[in-house]
Amino acid sequence: MRRANDPNRREKIVQATLEAIVTYGLHAVTHRKIATIADVPLGSMTYYFSGIDDLLMEAFSGFTESMSQQYQTFFDDVNDAQGACNAITDMIYGSQVTTPDNMELMYQLYAFASRKPALKQVMQNWMQRSQRTLEQWFDPVTARALDAFLEGMTLHFVTDTTPLAREDILVMVKRIAGEK
Repeated sequence: MRRANDPNRREKIVQATLEAIVTYGLHAVTHRKIATIADVPLGSMTYYFSGIDDLLMEAFSGFTESMSQQYQTFFDDVNDAQGACNAITDMIYGSQVTTPDNMELMYQLYAFASRKPALKQVMQNWMQRSQRTLEQWFDPVTARALDAFLEGMTLHFVTDTTPLAREDILVMVKRIAGEK
């Protein structure tokens, strides 16, 4: 029996791709696993996407866009460099961005970006959006350093057995930013 075409099928497939990456790891993601998670016919995979790389590109592009929007909300009320330092610290110290699923997707994207040029471009676009946000308060070199620190410290914060106190993170951020 043929199911009626679901107008949200494409988006369900993209979301199921992210779920499959979290569940199985990028290296083990297949069309079949994604179709099962999305609860769509296997044929839908090639109807909407030219191949697994196309699907991964769209899934990670959507993920990084969503992460960029979350990132930006930390700076919504920031008016100066001091406020930006606090926002960066809150992002590292808080758990809104560093959810287990987000961290797993970030790790997978980092790991495979060097092997898949399309994913490398997704990663570069994401970094550029983050740096442009920081360039509202810092010169481009400092913005890049703060962005790299934020990414690295986020990893440290979620994996460290004794994470740093918020105040210690703020001291580090201010040093990089040249703020007192």
